[in-house]
Amino acid sequence: MVAETSPWDRLKRLTRARIGLGRAGDGLPTNALLEFQMAHARARDAVHGAVDWDRLAAALAPLKTFSVSSAAPEKTIYLRRPDLGRVLAPGEAEKLPSGPFDIVFVIGDGLSAAACDAYGVETVKATLKLLADFSVAPIVLAHGARVALSDPIGEAMRAQLVVMLIGERPGLSTADSLGCYLTFAPRPGRRDSERNCISNIHAHGLVPALAAAKIAWLAREALRLKLTGVDLKEAAPDHALSLGLGPTVIDLTGGA
Repeated sequence: MVAETSPWDRLKRLTRARIGLGRAGDGLPTNALLEFQMAHARARDAVHGAVDWDRLAAALAPLKTFSVSSAAPEKTIYLRRPDLGRVLAPGEAEKLPSGPFDIVFVIGDGLSAAACDAYGVETVKATLKLLADFSVAPIVLAHGARVALSDPIGEAMRAQLVVMLIGERPGLSTADSLGCYLTFAPRPGRRDSERNCISNIHAHGLVPALAAAKIAWLAREALRLKLTGVDLKEAAPDHALSLGLGPTVIDLTGGA
């Protein structure tokens, strides 16, 4: 066992947060400063990066995909005008197949292209295996997406439930975190309190297989109870146990 040299060492092994960094004069030690600057650069790259949509569609095959864009035509406008990321560009709704479907999955770039590239396909495929008894629409790939863009998409496709996987705002410990938002009876104007959210889907947080178990449980309950949001936040039966992932408890609130 390596001897602890600082009271912080034990705590530092339990978290990826920047604690007990020390100091060099009035500033940080060089290594800590360089690591901070690198994390900041990764976060900026995640926000300003572009998803490789062709690679994503190819990786989802043989599942069929449709691509749509929000009313935010480019990243700089997307960042300044969140409202435009919540509505489809003119003519985009007509590209989508009209169901009815039980569920439609949407993968949106959001604020982390890296998250979509890293975990979008794996999370969708793992979840679909647990929902094989439902009518699932073709996957929608959404450019310039905010969470609420799932509402007009779900409405256009006549889906009972929309599941939006979207890149979360990056932090200085994780730049590739994926979020998931579920909305029953999607339509423009849905409030954040009418959604359920699963956050921190990434290699150091909620791994895709475990996230899939939580998403599938929530989707089944949403379709059974015909609601999502603050009224749907129960301790989940352990689908995760069947995946060999150990017991879990879902503690979810509506949000975006």
